[in-house]
Amino acid sequence: MAGELTRDEVKRVAVLARLKLSDTELDHLSSDLAKILSHVEQLGELDTEEVEPMVHAIEFANVFRADESRESLPREAALSNAPKTDGRCFLVPQILEGS
Repeated sequence: MAGELTRDEVKRVAVLARLKLSDTELDHLSSDLAKILSHVEQLGELDTEEVEPMVHAIEFANVFRADESRESLPREAALSNAPKTDGRCFLVPQILEGS
């Protein structure tokens, strides 16, 4: 990076991110963002020619459980905490006219 971030640059980034920051917060963020950008700049100096690109930083296995048939929740248990039921279904307020 060519130099320290200016307060105006941080203010512009805050506006783009739709953040309302106080003067104190702007001062702190100017310093913090400058440090972060310095670290990113150091990473850019690393030789990554032999490193294979990754989609994720860690390996993921299939995180979905097997789709297995099993006993469903009894109707009485499913309806037990509902505010209104007719004994068979949940009753909800009508939201569409003419229905």
